[in-house]
Amino acid sequence: MTDKYPDTVLMIFCKAPVPSQVKTRLIPELSAEQAAELHAELSTKTLQRAVQSNLCPVQLWCAPTTEHVFFTESAASYPLVLRQQHGADLGERMHHAFCSALAGYSRALLMGCDCPSLTVQDLEQALTALNQGSEVVLAPAEDGGYVLIGLNRPRPELFDDMPWGTELVLGETRSRIERYRLRSHELSEQWDVDTPEDLERYRTLQNNRT
Repeated sequence: MTDKYPDTVLMIFCKAPVPSQVKTRLIPELSAEQAAELHAELSTKTLQRAVQSNLCPVQLWCAPTTEHVFFTESAASYPLVLRQQHGADLGERMHHAFCSALAGYSRALLMGCDCPSLTVQDLEQALTALNQGSEVVLAPAEDGGYVLIGLNRPRPELFDDMPWGTELVLGETRSRIERYRLRSHELSEQWDVDTPEDLERYRTLQNNRT
């Protein structure tokens, strides 16, 4: 089946599920091994949502390398391409990914792998907005960041010198969008799984879906 938006690519940023290197804010609520298993579970569900409706091509951007078995098995299980993240901080890695993707596609979306609230309908809304002339698409997060960003050309000004990992990211991004007079579209507010409270919410969500 052909993709609905073949000239737009969805990039998913994902760390290898290595104990003590992912979801560390959930330790000691979870053991390091359980936290890594949760990260892998969230990532797998994200990949399933990304590919299930044939919306657009999908790339899995891996850290630290593409060689972890989780990544190679994901590439074998889903129609996606593996890419390796490069850069000294999150902003550099995101900007590099957009430069790479937009060399081959007209538009690109970038999201994380731990946002269970983001639905296929949200992804389609983001793709539609980009294809209808928005220069930036954002999915704001409750914690003051964002879980998805879409662009139609590289925008280093949205990633340079950003207070990553703080509640200031969303506000700073919005102010830069305004400063550079970029046409933007925002999805509904989302949440990701970082804290024990988020984990409880995720488990409740899973129970309600089953």
